[in-house]
Amino acid sequence: MDFAYLPSPSTGVLHLGPVPLRAYAFCIILGVFVAVRLGNRRWVARGGEHGVIADVTLWAVPFGLVGGRLYHVITSPDAYFGEGGEPIRALYMWQGGLGIWGAIALGGLGAWIGCRRHRIPFAAYADAVAPGTALAQAIGRWGNWFNQELYGRPTTLPWGLEIDPEHRPSDMLDLATYHPTFLYESLWDIGVAALLLWAAGRFALGNGRTFALYATAYTVGRFWTEYLRIDASHSFLGLRLNGLTSVVVFLGAIAYLVVSARRTRPKGDEGAGEPRPDVAVTAGVRGDDPR
Repeated sequence: MDFAYLPSPSTGVLHLGPVPLRAYAFCIILGVFVAVRLGNRRWVARGGEHGVIADVTLWAVPFGLVGGRLYHVITSPDAYFGEGGEPIRALYMWQGGLGIWGAIALGGLGAWIGCRRHRIPFAAYADAVAPGTALAQAIGRWGNWFNQELYGRPTTLPWGLEIDPEHRPSDMLDLATYHPTFLYESLWDIGVAALLLWAAGRFALGNGRTFALYATAYTVGRFWTEYLRIDASHSFLGLRLNGLTSVVVFLGAIAYLVVSARRTRPKGDEGAGEPRPDVAVTAGVRGDDPR
């Protein structure tokens, strides 16, 4: 028997009596839990109040879920509103389909509202949760594995992902194994989280710079996995829409890192490459990460 491939789960649902437990939703919930735990530890280490991260995240998550779903439906409308589409399926979030860019955009709005209500700086919150956000994405990507979706091109590599015939493209029914882009991105996101934790301990990355570094590093990996994917997607300037968005976000994050670093240089020390570690923000929370 040939085991030179990665198998896909036969189902993404486990039934406990009449209650269905969907793996996709479980992966998202587990990712949020990990992000909140790590974010809370970082927040407290920087002088913040215990529990605030969870309170703000209660605002960010619902907004993020709505934003992620809206982005997916708007950028992939044919499955719901095209010929043979079923509009009601736009509400079936458990079947997969959460666009990260919509989730971050509206999730950020929810977090901003939560920060305003708790009177804490939004940038400090974003810095605290940045590594956990990367880990949450790493865990959430396994939901795509259970749903057998968002895989890459066909491949004969030993780690090729076996996809059941009913989940394969109609013109590739005779091809069984594909690039496991969910796994590539999950491993990349773990590396991004490790990079952020190292950089935050090594440099002064306050005032939103830790989150900007997250955006910079994540988009590099996302551009690569987006290049491998073969699911239907709108294109612009020869790039898949999510790939193009990655380029725009990458450039914006780089610009923010450069501009913010220049603004925090001490006067008379324009040659210094690191921002001052003693920059403070309101609510008694330090603007730099713990050493």
